[in-house]
Amino acid sequence: MDLRKLKTLIDLVSESNVSELEITEAEGKVRIVKGGGAVVHQYAPAPVMVAAPVAGPAPTAAPVVAAVPVETGHVVKSPMVGTFYRSSSPGAKAYVEVGDSVKAGETICIIEAMKILNEIEADKSGTVTQILSENGQAVEYGQPLFVIE
Repeated sequence: MDLRKLKTLIDLVSESNVSELEITEAEGKVRIVKGGGAVVHQYAPAPVMVAAPVAGPAPTAAPVVAAVPVETGHVVKSPMVGTFYRSSSPGAKAYVEVGDSVKAGETICIIEAMKILNEIEADKSGTVTQILSENGQAVEYGQPLFVIE
C-alpha cells in the first residue's frame, strides 16, 4: 500500500468519529485503530499461497511451548504486531524495570512496526510486577507484555 494512501487513511480516522478501520487489498491488509488519543496502525502483507506436497512424510506435531505464568494484576497487552523494545535505543536505560511505579499514560516500552517506533503507554497506574517479553522479541497483537498491580 502506498505510504501517502496510508497516511491519508490515518488522518481520516483520527479526524472522524470512526474508531477502527480495516482495509484489505492485493498487496496486504491495513488495520487502523483509534484509542485514547493515539492512533495505532498495523500492516500485514498479503498471504502467500503454497501448494502442499502430494507425497511425503506425515507432518509432526508442533513443539509445546510452556506458557509464562502471569501473576494477578492488570496485564498490559501489545496493541500491534511488531518488535518489542524496553528502551529508546540499544544503550539507553529501560523505560521500566520490575518494581518501578508507573502512572497511566507513561511510556513503558516501544514496539517497532514497519520501521515506525510506537511508544506504548501504561493504561493503569501501579507497580510493574512482571515483564513478559524480552528486548528485541517479536510480539503479536494482544500478547501480554507487562503485569501492573
